[in-house]
Amino acid sequence: MTRYEPVRPETMTEAQKAVHDSIASGPRGSVFGPFPVLLHSPGLADNVQNLGAFLRFGSSLPGNLREIAVLVTARFWAAEFEWYAHAPIARDEGVADGIVEAIRTGAEPSFADEAEEAVYRFSVALHETRDVDDALYERVRALLGQEALTDLIAVCGYYTLLAMTLNLYRVPTPDGSTAFGG
Repeated sequence: MTRYEPVRPETMTEAQKAVHDSIASGPRGSVFGPFPVLLHSPGLADNVQNLGAFLRFGSSLPGNLREIAVLVTARFWAAEFEWYAHAPIARDEGVADGIVEAIRTGAEPSFADEAEEAVYRFSVALHETRDVDDALYERVRALLGQEALTDLIAVCGYYTLLAMTLNLYRVPTPDGSTAFGG
């Protein structure tokens, strides 16, 4: 049974249209991924897209580190669309192909950059154990600073929300590809 029922432009309420247009005219440039279904709740869609725009385009977390956290989240949730959208972004942000592939397959990535490795371990621990031990917390805080550490936690939480939305609504990738065999 399909659950992917995006809000169609011809049936949008004024509130839905306003949020749709805000997303389309913002840094994303179009309404895709989780947003066509999030528009069923326009207030939620607006707040989600604003938080996401900040985390992706305005936070203190460097792009390569943000995208490692996003990929770990996509892998944890087996979120095909999230992976489809963010694996290329991760590469564009400088994440090595070998790291992207290792995260996709669940293998242990090999890192040359200490901050990338710390963010990877932090993100994995946060998802798998719902906590991070004191040593890893202090390591990430020392490497990134408190603001970026806080942004990192928010990235993991935000992309978990998107992964849940994408998975539960069964949002397909545009080309039908799968990263996790689902």
